[in-house]
Amino acid sequence: MIDRHRLEAIVREAGRIALSGWPGDGHDLKSWEKTPGSPVCTADLAVDAYLKRELGALLPAAGWLSEETADTQERQDHELVWLVDPIDGTRDYIHGRKGWAISVALVNTRRPLLGYLFAPVRQREAGGEFWSAEAGKGAWLNGARLVASNRDRLSGSRVPAHKLAAEDADLVLVDQPNSIALRMAMVAADQADLLATLRWGYEWDIAAAGLIAREAGAAVTDAFGQPLNYNKHDPRAFGVLVSSNGIHAAAVERLAERARRYSA
Repeated sequence: MIDRHRLEAIVREAGRIALSGWPGDGHDLKSWEKTPGSPVCTADLAVDAYLKRELGALLPAAGWLSEETADTQERQDHELVWLVDPIDGTRDYIHGRKGWAISVALVNTRRPLLGYLFAPVRQREAGGEFWSAEAGKGAWLNGARLVASNRDRLSGSRVPAHKLAAEDADLVLVDQPNSIALRMAMVAADQADLLATLRWGYEWDIAAAGLIAREAGAAVTDAFGQPLNYNKHDPRAFGVLVSSNGIHAAAVERLAERARRYSA
């Protein structure tokens, strides 16, 4: 149906375009806020335009939903839809930090079919981190098959965060990239045991990483423990919860009251 080699080349080229403007390499960059607390930069727009053109040519039958393109409901007329965040983790990108990635997913009838993340400045000596997954066929990081965390006890679980709420003091902090997709992928790579957010977020943030985590064997739901669907009329979900299967139910239970309160 689709040329996987060409798709990988497109995602890698998107990373090269982003890298050519990354302040961490000394490049000047123009950035601003779309809304308070939501930064965007010229590289976001350049990568978005490139991916829209190239992915559209690769699969003309697919619709389009991206953080940096005005949404239209025309995408719901398509069974196949590209979900794209041209630079996930823009804040880290703007400040010259490494925690950002290109995120591309192909969704088929509300379920991710293919997912790709490319973080060109992480493991840079190896050409970056290239994460990929295909529904029913597994997930990989730089060609190595991923097996997710298998932790079965919530207390002591590794969480990519800068700080923890008092009620979560029994958890263990690990490095937190700004990119939510990379934090989800950390569970897929057994670099973390639990990732949870308690806010409204968008499908383009989580589609690719959600498939990578699921194909690696992790549990992937919204903050209430419900399945995630994509290409909805309203492309949002309340929170995302990615964890080992052994602690997922306990994590849902711990977060339930907060999820109800914050989602109201």
